[in-house]
Amino acid sequence: MRKRLTDALARRSILLLVGLAMLAVTAIGLAGMSLSVVVAETVQGSASAINVAGSLRRLTHRVASLAAAEAINGRVPGPRVRDAIAQFDSHFTHTELQRVLEREPDGVFAATYRGVEASWKLSLKPGLQALGEAGVPPTAEQVEQLLTDVDNFVEQLNTLVAVLEHDTETRIGELRRILAVAIVVTLIVVGVALVLLHRLVHRPLGNLLDAASRIGSGDFAVRLAHTGRNELGRVGAAFNLMASELSKLYRDLEARVEAKTAELQRSNRSLEVLYHAIARLYNAPAATEAYTETLRDIEQVMGLSGSLACIEPRHDGPATVLASSLGPCPERLAGGAGALACEHCRAHAVPWSYQREGDHEVLRVPLRDSDNHYGMLRFALPVGRRLEDWQRQLVEALSRHIAMALGTARRTEQERLLALQEERSVIARELHDSLAQALSYMKIQVALLQPVLGDPSRRGEADTILADLRAGINAAYRQLRELLVSFRLQMSGDFPDLLRAAVDEYAGKGGVAVRLETRLADCPLGPNQEVHVLHIVREALSNMVRHAAATQATVSLSCDPGHRVSVVIEDNGVGLAAVPGDARNHHGMTIMRERARSLGGELEIGAGSAGGTRVALSFQAQPRPAHALAADAVASLAGGGA
Repeated sequence: MRKRLTDALARRSILLLVGLAMLAVTAIGLAGMSLSVVVAETVQGSASAINVAGSLRRLTHRVASLAAAEAINGRVPGPRVRDAIAQFDSHFTHTELQRVLEREPDGVFAATYRGVEASWKLSLKPGLQALGEAGVPPTAEQVEQLLTDVDNFVEQLNTLVAVLEHDTETRIGELRRILAVAIVVTLIVVGVALVLLHRLVHRPLGNLLDAASRIGSGDFAVRLAHTGRNELGRVGAAFNLMASELSKLYRDLEARVEAKTAELQRSNRSLEVLYHAIARLYNAPAATEAYTETLRDIEQVMGLSGSLACIEPRHDGPATVLASSLGPCPERLAGGAGALACEHCRAHAVPWSYQREGDHEVLRVPLRDSDNHYGMLRFALPVGRRLEDWQRQLVEALSRHIAMALGTARRTEQERLLALQEERSVIARELHDSLAQALSYMKIQVALLQPVLGDPSRRGEADTILADLRAGINAAYRQLRELLVSFRLQMSGDFPDLLRAAVDEYAGKGGVAVRLETRLADCPLGPNQEVHVLHIVREALSNMVRHAAATQATVSLSCDPGHRVSVVIEDNGVGLAAVPGDARNHHGMTIMRERARSLGGELEIGAGSAGGTRVALSFQAQPRPAHALAADAVASLAGGGA
């Protein structure tokens, strides 16, 4: 019953119930106050009427006392008695008594009042007036009878006063009962309202706050039981709907966070693979192991197997397998995915394509850079599988870097071939300008010596020719040693270290204080440029040690904002004017100019600022390779991701 009542009330508006409770309390208060006012109006003047009625007893005794006093003194009742009777009449018709009569004309008080009035007018008052009419003082019997009548009349007055007092107390009792009923009903209404507010407001609000706190702590499974049609019921229904939506959003958010975390992990792993692959490929672009390790990294990240890289031949012939994660071809000819490429390694230009081969699906990815096509990558996938977007992007990036590494390897090979050809040309020129001329001179001397040896008279001339021939042989031997020292120069180590070693070597040979200044941070030199610069510096220092008689020298290498390299070798020696002019023994300057032309630069030899010799070389540095910039960018990305 209570539950049905609560459910019925829960379907009502809380504001309506509160309004009804307040209206009920207000109505009860107004009714109680109105009835109290009505009762108070009926009681108003009762105290004055009681006082007036009480004074009638006093006036009655006064009239009787005056009449008795006159009789005792032997006199006839005179004016004093008449004045007392008039005064009694005046009080008997007092306005307060008349108001009580008008308020309840048919009541007990009115009947008693009329009885008292009749006794006064018909009995007591005529008796008092008759005492002095004969002019004879009243007798004792008349006075005694008068006093008896007065006592009876006073009893009637007492009854009148008692009726009036009883009526007043009755009205006051009614007022008390009305107020008590109003208070009790008000307390009942307030109590019922508090109970309803507790059940319909306080308890649901407490549950709502508790549920909100639980949602704040991450418990989205909480629901409210109070979902009626009143205000808090609708709030509860809305709260449950909100909690359900938040639960869905939280689950979706967790799924998205997990997906984003997995994506970031894949991206981090992809960057790591890309970084290691670039570092591996560009540190050793010609090493097969670098490509094999790169293929294994790709397989590990993407969950593949059976990958290989085919490259086009340099000349006519079949394509070859550059690297494979399946081992050598004899181990893969047993069949399955391992036999994919040994017999059918086609490296001609192909777009991205999937092709079914046996029980596998093969993905072919071209290996090309901006200029050339080098081959293709081949991956074995399960039938029906396709690469995801991030996997495709990773494979495309790695394929481009593999192609760039292959291009770098080929360009490096070509540069080495060109450097070898240049160096052979330099050797040929140096041999032609030094040993070849010395041998030609000695050949001429031998031709001149042959006829002289047959004539004893020309013995002195033969000795002169032999002396010249011996000097030429010594000069040729010395030039040969210089050439051997120059040709045996090994570029093993960093260029700054090799440059420092050369400066220390010639400083020790000539006892010269040589200061080295190198500022090439923004101008990287290629291997061919480093070789030529080192030879020019060594040749200039060698000439200084042999001819300049210097005590101090400076070797300075610098780079301007346009990547123009300046190499300056300056000493404080005797200068160019004191250098011997024997062209057969001094080919160093010619060789230095040949090397400067090979660098595409300019060589200037002149007087120094301190009076010695100044050798200045100027040429354009090589731009930083694109693959090195890419490797730096990937390294920075990998470092930021880590």
